[in-house]
Amino acid sequence: MKSSEPPLCMYGPPEMLFRRKEKAEQQLLKQIEVVAAVLRNGNSILATQRGYGPWQGWWEFPGGKVKPGETRHQALIRELREEMDTDIIIDRYLTTVEYDYPEFHLTMHCYLCHLSSGTFTLKEHLSARWLTADNLQTVQWLPADQDLVADLASLLDPQKSNTL
Repeated sequence: MKSSEPPLCMYGPPEMLFRRKEKAEQQLLKQIEVVAAVLRNGNSILATQRGYGPWQGWWEFPGGKVKPGETRHQALIRELREEMDTDIIIDRYLTTVEYDYPEFHLTMHCYLCHLSSGTFTLKEHLSARWLTADNLQTVQWLPADQDLVADLASLLDPQKSNTL
C-alpha cells in the first residue's frame, strides 16, 4: 500500500535528532518578555497573588510585559502604577530568568526595587504579602519565579552575605 506523503527521513544519532526536535519545538513557542519588581522593605520582599488567567491564585513578583519602544525601566514603572497604583525606585538589576511554559517562552528581567511612598493599592492581584527568608516558601510561586525565590533567601537573611 502506497502512501501519498513522502517518507520522513532523518539522519543522525538519536541524541542529535532529539536536540533538533526540542529546538524546533522551542522555536514554535510564543516569546513573551516581561519585567518584574522584587520589592524590598528591610528583610522582606513583596509577593503578589495573581487575580486572573490560568495561573490565578499563584504568587509572583509584580510587573508585566514590555511594550514595543519601551525600555525595561519604563515598563516596570508603568506596570507598577497600573497594577498597584504606586511609584517605585529601581535600585538595581538582579537577573534574567528564561522559562518555558507549555504555551510560551518567558524572558523575565528582574530588578530589586523599593516603594517610593511605602503604600500601594492592589488593582489586579487578589492579595499581597511581605515575606521574609523564613516564610518565603509558604506561598505557591509561579514556576518561573521558583529559582529566583530560592536565591532571594540569602538576600533577606541578615546572617548571610547579601550577594544578590
